[in-house]
Amino acid sequence: MPNVEPHRLSATSLARLIEGDELTAEAVVASCLERIAQREPVVRAWSYLAAEAALAKAREFDRAGKKTLLNGVPFGLKDIFDTADMPTGYGSPIYTGWRPANDASAAALPRAAGGILLGKTVTTEFANAHPGPTTNPHDPGFSPGGSSSGSAAAVADFMIPLAIGTQTGGSVIRPAAYCGVVGLKPSFGLFPPAGMRINTEAFDTVGVMARSVGDIALFRAAMMAIPYMPPAMPETAPRLGLCRGPHWDESQPEGRAVLEAAADRLAAAGAAIRETDRPR
Repeated sequence: MPNVEPHRLSATSLARLIEGDELTAEAVVASCLERIAQREPVVRAWSYLAAEAALAKAREFDRAGKKTLLNGVPFGLKDIFDTADMPTGYGSPIYTGWRPANDASAAALPRAAGGILLGKTVTTEFANAHPGPTTNPHDPGFSPGGSSSGSAAAVADFMIPLAIGTQTGGSVIRPAAYCGVVGLKPSFGLFPPAGMRINTEAFDTVGVMARSVGDIALFRAAMMAIPYMPPAMPETAPRLGLCRGPHWDESQPEGRAVLEAAADRLAAAGAAIRETDRPR
């Protein structure tokens, strides 16, 4: 067993250690819960925490001895998805205590892969407006981004290694960037949205967050019920488009500078950067 607290390990490391009987799922869940107890008064990432149920599930997993893709690794779920065994409030006071009849796909698929749901993470109301109480774990005076604020903050603060969010405009990639984690907004429809409260049906996308690209690949496999394939370096340099959008001239100089510096660093690393036409 590594000489580090389990909640600080990556999901891929945790799954491997649990599979090799070097760590138990119960120890992992207990470590995450200890971290949450320590930090939640400041970060406020959770709308509901199913601590005892998660520990019971972890013990059950350890007793069964069954090896799965996630192997008892805990995850968090944005409170915009239905869960039959815990409240689903959609970030709104009018749904306080609401219990749906069924689990959303985003809850059921990771559970079927051996993941243990710790609870529901804070969302803006209906994944739209009225931000929740979550703070940025790096500095509580700053925003964690929205609408998947709780998911990003919980992963960034080592409360959980994996979390699920949703994006209509920027609600996975923005909080992931604000909190300093990896966020995947996949192609539309890649992860099934069944059981998710709809914001804008033509754009809503289920996304995932982790602290590494490798963990994203693992969680992606669980969310799609497919075998896990570790990420590999591409054989050719990536081609990236740099689009200075229609509001480029109205944006703050600091924001423009960050984007241009990122493009310069990517080009220096071998990426092919192409300026795209500005949409009108």
